[in-house]
Amino acid sequence: MDKVTTYSEAIRDALDEEMSIDNKIILMGEDIGLQGGVFGTSRGLYEKYGASRVMDTPISENSFVGAAIGAALTGLRPVVEIMYIDFITLAMDQIVNQAAKIKYMFGGKAKVPIVIRTQGGGGKGNASHHSQSLEVFFCHIPGLKVVMPSTPYDAKGLLKSSIRDDNAIIFIEHKLLYNITGSIPDSNYTIPLGKADIKKEGEDISVVSISYMVNKALSAAASLEDEGISPEVIDLRSLYPLDIDTIISSVKKTNHLLIVHESCSRAGTGAYILKEVLPDIFDYLDSPPVILGGLDSPIPYSYVLESAIIPSEEKIVNTIKKIMHNLIKNK
Repeated sequence: MDKVTTYSEAIRDALDEEMSIDNKIILMGEDIGLQGGVFGTSRGLYEKYGASRVMDTPISENSFVGAAIGAALTGLRPVVEIMYIDFITLAMDQIVNQAAKIKYMFGGKAKVPIVIRTQGGGGKGNASHHSQSLEVFFCHIPGLKVVMPSTPYDAKGLLKSSIRDDNAIIFIEHKLLYNITGSIPDSNYTIPLGKADIKKEGEDISVVSISYMVNKALSAAASLEDEGISPEVIDLRSLYPLDIDTIISSVKKTNHLLIVHESCSRAGTGAYILKEVLPDIFDYLDSPPVILGGLDSPIPYSYVLESAIIPSEEKIVNTIKKIMHNLIKNK
């Protein structure tokens, strides 16, 4: 039987279920204990599992990520929360030079089963130090997996799979998703990493997106249906592993591709995705593939300016119309 829950509660349920199954799982992060996390994702877990498994850390990301890597090397399975993805830059040496490389450098004899949960994205007027989308940093690093769920159902199933994985994983939750609701099964379920989900089937154009941008793409698609345009919306769910096959199959059907993401367009998420799929879709495209990403600017504090930086539903609609209009005009 399904239940309706928020994205935040789905994250908490995943943590609780996995901790009840495996006592090697520990949580680490700022204010995740008595306070239950800034976004409520660990509420009640400190009282249930105690301070030895739910650890409030000092405000020192480099230090507690390093401690978590050490814990993982000795057999524990840490889930680390970094409050905002902007602060993950303070732990880049530990993540990029240690967590990502240890398994390879020791020939698989050592492993780092660590999940680094963090919150990214803009949309709340939190300014440049609390609003960035840095996911593409980690797509560049061999040894890391990058997961970005867009729904409560996906958040729970993907987090459980991430915790059980023996690799280092960057698990990014968008700040605007925590309060959205959705149905999840009461049963214990997981979702495999690297498998995209077609959130809406369509015939005219493939719209590939990730995280909160999926919601905007779906809203845009719904409004375009009324005008006779049928977009197919693909939620990648993870950027690495990347489900190339689902994108290729969709473009073979629609013959058009739009990639929508929130990070800066320059050397951004869309460029990475397009590079991976272009050789296999080139012959099926009836129009040039288009990337709609964030503008190349720090995120402003002003909500009006921030809204101009980040792709909106209106921008998605207008971009799709332009692609389809050019097709008709060229015919």
